[in-house]
Amino acid sequence: MTFTSDTRNNAMIVRGSLRQFSSTITRITVRTMASNKEQSKASKLIFAPGEAPPDSAQPTPQQAAQFSVGVLTRDDLDADPFQQFHKWFSDPALKGTVPETVTLSTAELPSGKVSSRMVYLKELDDQGWVIYSNWGTSRKAGDVESNPYASLCFWWKPLERQVRVEGPCERLTSEESQVYYDTRARGSRIGAWASQQSSALRSDGSSGDDGRAQLEQQVRDVEKKFEGVDNIPVPDFWGGLRVKPEMVEFWQGRESRLHDRFKYTQDGDGWKIERLNP
Repeated sequence: MTFTSDTRNNAMIVRGSLRQFSSTITRITVRTMASNKEQSKASKLIFAPGEAPPDSAQPTPQQAAQFSVGVLTRDDLDADPFQQFHKWFSDPALKGTVPETVTLSTAELPSGKVSSRMVYLKELDDQGWVIYSNWGTSRKAGDVESNPYASLCFWWKPLERQVRVEGPCERLTSEESQVYYDTRARGSRIGAWASQQSSALRSDGSSGDDGRAQLEQQVRDVEKKFEGVDNIPVPDFWGGLRVKPEMVEFWQGRESRLHDRFKYTQDGDGWKIERLNP
């Protein structure tokens, strides 16, 4: 087959046109993908919240803050997780930060539905971590009744540390709970009796009442019941819950999410300590 100069010129024109067309399509595709990406981000109420890198002159792109306060090695750890927890809990850097604040998570069986809430750690002994609450009507009461296992998670931002505790729960006796109950302000002791925790409150029908009036009436009823009584007994539906650890994890934040994690698990009469992948 013989190609004329016109044929070769036409072929070159076609190839040039195809290259230009391909380049145009690529640019359109890139712009479309970028537009779709921005639209996807814009449709979210929250997307990748965080801080710009410290060496960035611009506030975007946002990136989560890095953890750089401390380091945790195996040599830093006490052989006993109770002592290690007490050491971290007592760190002067946590003064004024309410370090006893902790997330308590429970799960109801057989559904497996998990619920979490913020509570206060009130005691630590050689048996476990103790919190206090209503065990008659609360969601956690129903969870623990069907499934005695729970977890605690402490987060201490100033030190970029986290501690997780997992294990079975046990109720403290009324005698044990009374000791802590007596340290509470009178209003809090009255409140423990008055609140049917997690039960719905009903409006009395008056303008602006959303159910608060019912709660306040319950409080007045209890105040009347214990009028003039200094030593109010702890309610039988209220008291301490001890989480007895089967596992305790100590977590120290590190840069690039390469955190230091150490897990304690029971091993005979002692504890086995393992470093975990972050």
